Amino acid sequence: MKSLEELARIREQTKAKIALREKEGAVRVVVGMATCGIAAGARPVLSTFVEEVNGSGIGDKVSVEQTGCIGICQYEPVVEIFDGDQKTTYVKMTSDKAKRVVAEHLVKGNVVTEYTIGAAKV
Repeated sequence: MKSLEELARIREQTKAKIALREKEGAVRVVVGMATCGIAAGARPVLSTFVEEVNGSGIGDKVSVEQTGCIGICQYEPVVEIFDGDQKTTYVKMTSDKAKRVVAEHLVKGNVVTEYTIGAAKV
């Protein structure tokens, strides 16, 4: 950082990312970011959700958030989507799976059942 203008630009970019993550009344995408999730690859999954939600034009309806331990470490990275009183739990997520979940579930409203905890092979 070499100038106040650059600092202001960084501040605005950060504020936009935080606003994307904290929308009231929106569909919530929650990514487990405890040490088990991070070790399993949750960081790129979280980044992909933020980028895809923002790029898909649904940022006003969907918030992307992170949380600590969800409690099912063997299925990490875990993503939970809360839409009203409905909760969908996606397991063993990757960036590619996250892109499909945004396109199918968040944009079109169709749960990607093969990525859900109910379809996971133990």
